[in-house]
Amino acid sequence: MSATVEIRPAPHIKGPRSVEKIMLHVVYSLLPVCAFYIFQYGISALAMMLVAVAACLLTERWFITTGTQSGRLGDFSATITGLLLALTLPPGFPLWMGFVAGTIAIVLGKAIFGGIGHNIFNPALVGRAFAQAAFPTAIATYTPSFLPGRFTEFIPSSLAWPLMTPPDAALWLKEKHLDALAGATPLAKWKFEGILANAQDLLMSLSGHMAVGPSPLLILLCGAYLAFRRYMDWRIPTAILGSAAAVAWTLYAVNPGHYPSPFFMLFSGGLILGAVYMATDMVTSPVTPRGMWIYGALIGLLTVVIRYYGGLPEGVMYAILIGNAATPLIEQISQPTPFGKGGIGKPKRRGASYPLNPSYISREEAAAVTPKRQFLKNKPKRDSGSMS
Repeated sequence: MSATVEIRPAPHIKGPRSVEKIMLHVVYSLLPVCAFYIFQYGISALAMMLVAVAACLLTERWFITTGTQSGRLGDFSATITGLLLALTLPPGFPLWMGFVAGTIAIVLGKAIFGGIGHNIFNPALVGRAFAQAAFPTAIATYTPSFLPGRFTEFIPSSLAWPLMTPPDAALWLKEKHLDALAGATPLAKWKFEGILANAQDLLMSLSGHMAVGPSPLLILLCGAYLAFRRYMDWRIPTAILGSAAAVAWTLYAVNPGHYPSPFFMLFSGGLILGAVYMATDMVTSPVTPRGMWIYGALIGLLTVVIRYYGGLPEGVMYAILIGNAATPLIEQISQPTPFGKGGIGKPKRRGASYPLNPSYISREEAAAVTPKRQFLKNKPKRDSGSMS
């Protein structure tokens, strides 16, 4: 009579949640945000979402089929990547550029590292960073929200032919008797024109003829749902927003005539979206509670510094990517002291364990087998699923 002993890494006590369940609830929480964004910009925004998601799914399917990436389409991670990428792009961004950005998001953001659970950077932001570098003019061209006929007419630049220059948005706005300034984002208006949007317009995103992104208030409500269901750790967005508010308040107190209020810093641009849905990626963020606070504080600080002193009006994308790169170091310095290792005169911890991110899923639970063929042989390995 023989017995088989199976040796597996922690966690050994498993809950009912799975990667698929977590990702599906993230998709559910994104649906109201996406629906409101479509309500703001019409069929151009809808088409961009469909194209970005299709690009991510097709690219992921190809890499899974060829054995160069672990995971499966049914885990919804590629769907989340496509939705988040679309929400970070201008609604009139050419569709062919959106398809390229979605493809790059999977290739450089996930597949090259081995697939779900292995990626170092948030894939959606990798795609957004590529689009920023490859198509700088198109990605800086916004159009106002709530335009008449937005459900029956595409923004002309959306339908630009591949490798062709998109139509001039300023001329299109002039035909609609709108000033070209109406296509500037609140951050761009403040940075380059010195014009501040009012609080209600920033919070609700209901004002017409403003180039605003998804509603921050709606994103916070959807993020609260994820935190309540324990599919997202509340520490990271709290640290990001708290750090950004503290730095912005300090500068505002020093020179209120030069720096905008903390409220403007929090609710203009993509800070709320990045803090709730992108910085909380389970793979690219720390798992120790202390590390989450450090990670979030770093992102909030960098966002404000880049916005104030950088050449671009927005800095959330670069701040989160830098935070992703710093995650291994943050986890190393934020490890709890093992029991009995406190030293003389130092307080001793009760134990060496610490609560992991509540969404932690081991690679074995996720069936994330090692790819047959790997691009990076010495890629870092993480033991959790990817949120985007």
